Amino acid sequence: MLLELSSIRKSFGGVHALLDGTLSVDPGQVHALVGENGAGKSTLMKIVAGMQRRDGGDMRWKGESVDFAEPAAAHRVGIHMVHQESLLAPHLTVAQNIFLGRERMSGIRLDRRGMIEAADDILQAHHFPVKGDWKVETLSPAQKQIVEICRALHGKSSLLIFDEPTSSLSDAEASEVFRTVHALREKGIGIIYITHRLVELEEIADRVTILRDGRTIHSGPAAEITTAEIVHHMVGRDISASMQRGKETPGETRLKVNLPDAEFELRAGEIVGMAGLIGAGRTEVCETIFGITPAGHGTVAVNGEPVDINSPSDAVAAGIALVTEDRQRTGLAVNLSIRTNTTLANLDALCTAEVVQVSKEKAVAEQLREKLQMQADSVEQKASELSGGNQQKIVIAKWMFRDTDIVLFDEPTRGIDVGAKAEVFALMDELAKQGKAILMVSSELPELLQVADRILVMREGELVAELPRETTQQEIMHHAVTQ
Repeated sequence: MLLELSSIRKSFGGVHALLDGTLSVDPGQVHALVGENGAGKSTLMKIVAGMQRRDGGDMRWKGESVDFAEPAAAHRVGIHMVHQESLLAPHLTVAQNIFLGRERMSGIRLDRRGMIEAADDILQAHHFPVKGDWKVETLSPAQKQIVEICRALHGKSSLLIFDEPTSSLSDAEASEVFRTVHALREKGIGIIYITHRLVELEEIADRVTILRDGRTIHSGPAAEITTAEIVHHMVGRDISASMQRGKETPGETRLKVNLPDAEFELRAGEIVGMAGLIGAGRTEVCETIFGITPAGHGTVAVNGEPVDINSPSDAVAAGIALVTEDRQRTGLAVNLSIRTNTTLANLDALCTAEVVQVSKEKAVAEQLREKLQMQADSVEQKASELSGGNQQKIVIAKWMFRDTDIVLFDEPTRGIDVGAKAEVFALMDELAKQGKAILMVSSELPELLQVADRILVMREGELVAELPRETTQQEIMHHAVTQ
């Protein structure tokens, strides 16, 4: 036995994050850990990785009872964690991040060239499309995840913990992660793999442990449990109906986009999907419409009227909202409260004589917190303390309070669990029924087929196809990759 966890407990103040975290991992085994956001998965793994101390229970490493006071202690015995959210130093290069704390020296100087060459060797060995001399601050979320994986691979590990490693990756990049996981397993390395993409379990998992409300409620061979049974264990209810949107008749045109490489329109009551590989230009289209990167050429019309959008404030004034791909970096002020984040985009509605009326602000935040069923102690809790699904609800609440006619969702279900996904889909459906026009960018093709009324396909920065809802994943991918 490599790692054995028995009845691990952890509380934060009066909140019980873990009540009974129990699992075991053997050398050369891929152990999938699943559960809703807030179920305790990340807390349990942070205890294993030395990032947090447990309150109770037993943790054994190769048969010996251990308690890691810091990540360095876990690293010394061969435990490394690849985090879902980037912990990289953005001002440093890819190579510097991979070798951070283990820098190579040439005499008394850093061997920068040697580290870049070694980093390129690691990246090329795994066919990752990143270069060692690139600055991390210029990378996409998918590329940052690749660097996180390479950091862990560079360390001499007996156990690797992957926390949502493919949440921001394309199918091709995810396949390379799977290949890497298989290779590590063949070398006898134990792997704990946290994922919300349940379809991945058949590809990589030997064993599955399911957490719900801080307790291990199932653990067993992956081959002996179905996806439907896993979902039922995770959420304790049937959610299949809430993840299939009915067919609606769209209304008038809300948004008309005429860019050099993308022409399309969104209509009231309609959810339009946008598919394509990572780097195909989907996010760039959203950022152009929202004024983050204004278009040099082309036009945008809202409700039939041309609008000049040169900044996000112009877009918001025109009635356009953007739920960004990276909620922690660009969607939220994570160190501020739920209350403050919820009202940031519409403070004028709460001001009297240019002073924000806190009582009104709190009432708005409480109302939306209840409506969206956010799991939080109060609206004064910091956004950084919430799970990914609840953070995403805050971002959506912000735009619900602003009440824009057009909402652009860029990867709205990235890094959230199947229950939270169903809730996000229900919110999108509700917004559409209110007459909003919605664009949904997603790398999850089954989600687009469940939710979208029609699907746009991007390839290499260009809109190449518009497909009906009745299309297939194969047809979408054909247009996404075929020249």
